[in-house]
Amino acid sequence: MHRVFVYGTLRAGEVNDLNLAAARHGIAAPTLVGPGVIAGRLYDFGTYPGLVLDAAAGPVAGDIYDIPEALLPVLDEIEEVYPGQATLFVREVRDIAHGGAMVPCLLYPVADSAVAGLARIESGDWVEYRRARDVAAA
Repeated sequence: MHRVFVYGTLRAGEVNDLNLAAARHGIAAPTLVGPGVIAGRLYDFGTYPGLVLDAAAGPVAGDIYDIPEALLPVLDEIEEVYPGQATLFVREVRDIAHGGAMVPCLLYPVADSAVAGLARIESGDWVEYRRARDVAAA
């Protein structure tokens, strides 16, 4: 089992919903541990967000899951993380605040250089931001 922090399209109800990704590949469902936060800055890439880790920034909201080993390559594929290749997202292990404790989790941040010119998601919550943005655009 791996513990993962998802902050964008892998969250429940989003386009790459972690549970649906597991079901599509015939993999056991992940187990929701609960909400988590990490210090960082969230940016709008259009159809997905990117997280820049920044200890001096506000909280970025997400969800923590325990996932089966078989789901890890699926997440890497969704995030387009390939061994030995420079990609937008990288897979790292970081401590996530959850229930008053720090929990080490896998997550997929982007480099600060990748967000030049992009809109910052000030709330730090992709789901809340995307819903408001989609309503405003309708």
